[in-house]
Amino acid sequence: MSATSPAPEHRAKVSEREARQVAEAAREQDWRKPSFAKELFLGRFRLDLVHPHPMPPDEDAQRGEEFLAKLRDFCETKIDSARIEREAKIPDEVLIGLKELGALGMKIDTKYGGLGLTQVYYNKALALVGSANPAIGALLSAHQSIGVPQPLKIFGTQEQKDAFLPRCARTDITAFLLTEPDVGSDPARLATMAVPDGDDYVLDGVKLWTTNGVVADLLVVMARVPKSEGHKGGITAFVVEAAAEGVTVENRNAFMGLRGLENGVTRFHQVRVPAANRIGPEGAGLKIALTTLNTGRLSLPAMCVGAGKWCLKIAREWSAAREQWGKPVAYHEAVGSKISFIAATTFALEAVLDLSSQMADEDRNDIRIEAALAKLYGSEMACLMADELVQIRGGRGFETAESLAARGERAVPAEQILRDLRINRIFEGSTEIMHLLIAREAVDAHLKVAGDLIDPDKSLSDKAKAGAKAGGFYARWLPKLVAGPGQLPRSYAEFHPAGHADLSGHLRYVERNARKLARSTFYAMSRWQGKMETKQGFLGRIVDIGAELFAMSAACVRAELLRTTEDHGRQAYQLADVFCRQSRIRVEELFDRLWTNTDELDRKVVKGVLSGTYTWLEAGIVDPSGDGPWIADTALPGTPRPDVRRVLKEG
Repeated sequence: MSATSPAPEHRAKVSEREARQVAEAAREQDWRKPSFAKELFLGRFRLDLVHPHPMPPDEDAQRGEEFLAKLRDFCETKIDSARIEREAKIPDEVLIGLKELGALGMKIDTKYGGLGLTQVYYNKALALVGSANPAIGALLSAHQSIGVPQPLKIFGTQEQKDAFLPRCARTDITAFLLTEPDVGSDPARLATMAVPDGDDYVLDGVKLWTTNGVVADLLVVMARVPKSEGHKGGITAFVVEAAAEGVTVENRNAFMGLRGLENGVTRFHQVRVPAANRIGPEGAGLKIALTTLNTGRLSLPAMCVGAGKWCLKIAREWSAAREQWGKPVAYHEAVGSKISFIAATTFALEAVLDLSSQMADEDRNDIRIEAALAKLYGSEMACLMADELVQIRGGRGFETAESLAARGERAVPAEQILRDLRINRIFEGSTEIMHLLIAREAVDAHLKVAGDLIDPDKSLSDKAKAGAKAGGFYARWLPKLVAGPGQLPRSYAEFHPAGHADLSGHLRYVERNARKLARSTFYAMSRWQGKMETKQGFLGRIVDIGAELFAMSAACVRAELLRTTEDHGRQAYQLADVFCRQSRIRVEELFDRLWTNTDELDRKVVKGVLSGTYTWLEAGIVDPSGDGPWIADTALPGTPRPDVRRVLKEG
């Protein structure tokens, strides 16, 4: 089959509108708790929701610190990251050791055999183990953040918790299976089917990029239940035994980074799943997946924070040792600015992560936007920091650790961290999807009052009612965007203690620009109305501005916390000040690009590219790609493929 072969006929055909309706139905609709980030996008800087910085109870902190000490010893003595990179495999003894340590049950309640760590300490553990080897961090994260434990914790029955959580805490690795060869962030086209048959469901389909799927014992599988008498149908979540008859791991996938990742292709052929293994009602699968990710996404920025800390350590040590033109390269401004960026950004990422995690533990606030912003911002900034580290290291940054060691130098895996981090901009929602997801939440208040005005399917009477409702909302809301505490020179004075950098000015900047951000969003909705959702470039910049303002807020709040509780408060204030100054430059550029950009021209060029207008530009090369379809045909092969599922060997 050639690379230009059409998609097989059995693939689902779903309109753009149908896809949006499926996604909207799965979205959490209500806001029952306050949200700092939601208020920020509405132009309301609610510092009281995050300051004073929330703190964990002493007993939670003690339990967490005790486990971190054990985990650190394990990482230092049992994990050989170079071996994992070399063999593209996490050794059996490492996985078995993690089980014995209790690392599979970090977030599982102690009554089920877990460690019962808070989100804060779970993230600290992921940052630690991820610094030892990112593939291990990814395995533990996929198991607990989106695998069987988290959806069962929120949506499972007591019987399901009793049956599965003890296994998840100590012995069984789990995986989450949603993506298919032809289905990524558009689940309306999900093709895997679960057909009711007596007290069972019969599962058929193929899942792609099943992180942990090669070694998993239990799977969370999203499948479509057909609507029939007695069955509501829809996308539904199931717990499936990986060793069940008809489950085959057809391939262990290999990637540019995370070479130890146990990620594969899993086929289900006539797999019988007891109805008792269904999580929640039929049709609730996507809602379960999205709700699970609300806090589950915090695991990824945790590992980004760990990567930032490592990048800073290597940049510091190398830049002091390497001399050029009579002094260490760190003191040359071109290199020094990169080190400053890594240090300040690492401080801010940890501030965002710890603040969001502590709010998740307290459960006083709705953190769905905060967690999404942490994932988006962490994944983007970590890649930039790793890239800067490679640049600081020069040729040694491009050279592998194995090659460095072979010629007698320190085996620093700088190029590996760059490769390993790159997937984070795609994992658990790509940057582009995260922009759209956060933007949808950010404009939720507007759509609630004015959505019918821009809905082409609504009647004139519905639009009239919406117009009256919107008029009242905007009459109250818009005047509040004109002035605020950010224009008063003494606002947030507690953030300018004697002998420290002045952070109060940065918080005034956040307050002023939160209002500017809200005004910009309103202007855009007024201008584009129903076409707003197609302005993805604009929406992405709106979200990026919000992410910077959130990070600035978190950095200032964390600096004040460290000033009052630690010995290095002055240094924390300095880092927060530098980060905010760097962030403000990015914010100003993003605001400029809201209205001055090449979005319209880009769309024209894209049409030309796809229509073949510019194929002459591709002349003069050869394409080393192999033959085959762009998207694999998932029809059952004539000859079954061998099962490459990996079973761990004890002892």
